[in-house]
Parts: sequence; structure tokens; C-alpha cells
Amino acid sequence: MNNPFTNSLSSEEELRAILGYPSEVVKNKTIHHLDQHCRHFILLSPLLFISTSDDQGLCDVSPRGDAPGFVFVIDNKHLVIPERPGNRRMDSLRNILANPRIGIIFIIPGLEETLRINGKACVIKDEHMLEQMKVKDKKPLLGIGVEVEECFIHCAKAFKRSKLWDHSSWIDANSLPSIPKIVAAHVNSPEFTEEVIEKGLQESYEKRLY
Repeated sequence: MNNPFTNSLSSEEELRAILGYPSEVVKNKTIHHLDQHCRHFILLSPLLFISTSDDQGLCDVSPRGDAPGFVFVIDNKHLVIPERPGNRRMDSLRNILANPRIGIIFIIPGLEETLRINGKACVIKDEHMLEQMKVKDKKPLLGIGVEVEECFIHCAKAFKRSKLWDHSSWIDANSLPSIPKIVAAHVNSPEFTEEVIEKGLQESYEKRLY
């Protein structure tokens, strides 16, 4: 397959020549621990995205979500993200085992700025920590432990451009993609029809959130 990209950059110098340099505020806003502001942000966040890669550099981004405060902050350098039941692909966990580097974006609904944290991760099974993240009497079997190295607020431009929190910009529900239809097409097996996929998804969402 031919590469359609014929004029790509190859150095930071080229990049800087086009886009320039960060302001003093941007250069100095990074901290290296969870202060009271970061802790409060995490406490209010019901959704985060984690970025990981394996030892070959193959990348993955995955969401984690629950009630606000679902992330357990241990101290000013460490936090734990509970690993709730998923699809058992375990992309993030397998990546962390191969390469501990992790990036996280915390989101608060209605707030356009986000909190970014970078650091090192491990897969943990510390009972006394997992016990504190029980939901409906169900304790997560594992957690993602994170050693914080960088924290900073990311500006709101992406959210402002996308109008994510502006209900008037949302697509009409009748025009949304059909997820069962997409999954059935991708699986491409007569055994897994759109109806079968839809039933399986519904059962998973109703019975296996925790």
C-alpha cells in the first residue's frame, strides 16, 4: 500500500519553526506531585483515559470510569485505578507489564480543562487497597498502581472546538451509529448476528459492570 504522506516533518526544529514555543505559563505549570488541587480534581472526576504502549512501542488508549472519586489516591506521589470487569483483552494491563510508562487524562463533566498525569504504572493486587474500592460489595481483582512523575492542567481548546458539553451540538439519537451493527460487521461471522451482539452487550452492561 502506497504511503499517502509525502511531506512529513523529521525534526523538532522543523516543528518549532511552524508552531513556535510554549509560553512561560505553559513551561512552568507542570508539577511533580499530587497537590491539593490535583487531589480535588481527581475526587470529582468520573472518567479518565489511560495511554500505554508495549515494549515495541505499539500504543493503546483506554477509558476507565465510575462514580466520582473512584480513583484511590494513596499519597502525593501514588494513586490506584481499580480494574473493573471488561472484555478480557487486557490491552492496558499487558502493556504495563511490558512497559510501565503511562499517561492519564482526568475529565470532569462540564469542565473543559482536563488534568494530565504521566508516570510509571504497575498491576497490583494489594488487598487493603482494593478493599477500599469496593462497589456493590464487589472488590476489584486488580488495580493499576501509578507513581506520579508529572501533573498539569491541559487547556480547554479541544473541548471548546468540539463543543462536547454543549447539548445543542450533540448528534440526534436516531443518527448515532449502531454499535451492534458495527461489531457484527467486524466479527463477520454468521453465528454472531447484529441481534446476538446486541443481546450480549445488553447482558454485559446490566449484569457485569462490577
